[in-house]
Amino acid sequence: MSNEINSSNFVKNIVIDDLNSGKHKEIITRFPPEPNGYLHIGHAKSICLNFGLGDEFNGKTNLRFDDTNPVKEDTEYVESIKEDVKWLGFDWDNLYFASDYFDIMYAKAILLIKKGLAYVCDLTPEEMREYRGTLSQPGKPSPYRDRTVEENLDLLERMKNGEFPDGSKVLRAKIDMASPNINFRDPIIYRIAHSTHHNTGDKWCIYPMYDFAHPLEDAIEGITHSICTLEFEDHRPLYDWFVRECEMESTPRQIEFARLNMTNTVMSKRKLKQLVDEHVVDGWDDPRMPTIAGLRRRGYTPEAIRTFCREIGVSKADSTVDSQMLDYFLREDLLPKAPLLMAVMKPLKLVITNYPEGQVEMLEIENNAKDETMGTRLVPFSREIYIEQEDFMEEPAKKYFRLYPGNEVRLKGAYFVKCTDVIKDENGNVTEIHCTYDPETKSGSGFTGRKVKATIHWVNANDAVPCEFRLFEPLILDDLPENEGKHFLEQINPNSLEIVQGFIESTGSKDIKPLDKFQFVRHGFFNVDNKYTTPDHLVFNRIVPLKSSFKLG
Repeated sequence: MSNEINSSNFVKNIVIDDLNSGKHKEIITRFPPEPNGYLHIGHAKSICLNFGLGDEFNGKTNLRFDDTNPVKEDTEYVESIKEDVKWLGFDWDNLYFASDYFDIMYAKAILLIKKGLAYVCDLTPEEMREYRGTLSQPGKPSPYRDRTVEENLDLLERMKNGEFPDGSKVLRAKIDMASPNINFRDPIIYRIAHSTHHNTGDKWCIYPMYDFAHPLEDAIEGITHSICTLEFEDHRPLYDWFVRECEMESTPRQIEFARLNMTNTVMSKRKLKQLVDEHVVDGWDDPRMPTIAGLRRRGYTPEAIRTFCREIGVSKADSTVDSQMLDYFLREDLLPKAPLLMAVMKPLKLVITNYPEGQVEMLEIENNAKDETMGTRLVPFSREIYIEQEDFMEEPAKKYFRLYPGNEVRLKGAYFVKCTDVIKDENGNVTEIHCTYDPETKSGSGFTGRKVKATIHWVNANDAVPCEFRLFEPLILDDLPENEGKHFLEQINPNSLEIVQGFIESTGSKDIKPLDKFQFVRHGFFNVDNKYTTPDHLVFNRIVPLKSSFKLG
């Protein structure tokens, strides 16, 4: 991976202390997603943290799929997660599945029963909730809590053999129904699910619960630092209990950090899946989605995402990051890379009446306004061109310096033109404007006779390439969409996508490939869509506009 230096944070400091003290000779971290949806920008923070630590300290990082719930998991999600991690610039030392350890977990469940620390319970989910108690009231024991070891072993074996229907029985840990930590009130270890698993097929019809499986997986793999988000802090004592009572050789150290929250962004896989299932968006990779697949399709770069994750830092305190901060780092990354092209999205024909008919000249225009080393290109120019509709006003507003009757502007890289006539249709809409040009004013000629107050871009009408442009606004209107009280579907922006038909200059259309990135003059940074672009039809996604009100620091 890259040699990017991670900024200091409390997790990194713990790792440094553990290595310096000799507690560990090598660190082993892991990124453990559940394959029940696509990864989003919040997962990118965890990926960068776990893999970044492994890289920085010459340790190891495993990619492990916590696939303990076959009802919600799919190989599509497994493959998408692997692609996302690779695209972000990381590689794993080992690829594991929780399901690889199902035999070990089952053996540990038997061990807990034999130690008198687990039992089969027949309470319904509703009864279990009632027996569990509340934060202020202790729970009460299940009537099945005192089954004998022999009875529990027999029932668990029969559960495994498929003798009982889904939901009829569970295996529970026997801990403390009066514990102030509700996670200790006899949590479920195994439940019955007659479902085909993406990895183990129909071998099992009972599956371990996440809280039981997860700490055992870390222990089996010898994970030294088990890094997770703050919502698992209350689960840590339970995880330690499972590792201890299951007599695991290795004891991982769990460290919690604050998850990423961003304005105008939903960070729940369940909610994101709802957007997909209800066709609010065009799949998991919709460019408006905060999924890594959606960000990739829209045109975000892995370098910008890694920089963003590094700069927001790692802390214990919950906070919400302005989503424009990610866009800031994206602009910084694209500015020196993305070649400059001219594109007209809402075209208006401009005819230069005194330009020779049939003549085409090639004008030299820079490929990057900030970097001369990227050179120049030759762009065709002739009598008929397209400009943006917004670059002409028949009755100009105050301080409007672009084209209007009698006014003169510069065409980028070309000449001064003056508007002389306006052509309209039967409804009074402007369909064409006529101008004259001054051949003495060619760009680069050193002309100093007079100045104009505006330069506008254009494309040559005869060979301009028709394109579709997709312009995005935030999908979610609310700055804090994860707040309770208002359903997130009520916060969907009806104007989150605008599709317009226009043109790009012909010079820039040669050899364009999906996911190529460009800076279109005045419009922003754009990416060639990899889903709808065909050899005969270019589709561009606007990644970000050129400017933002956001300031770093």
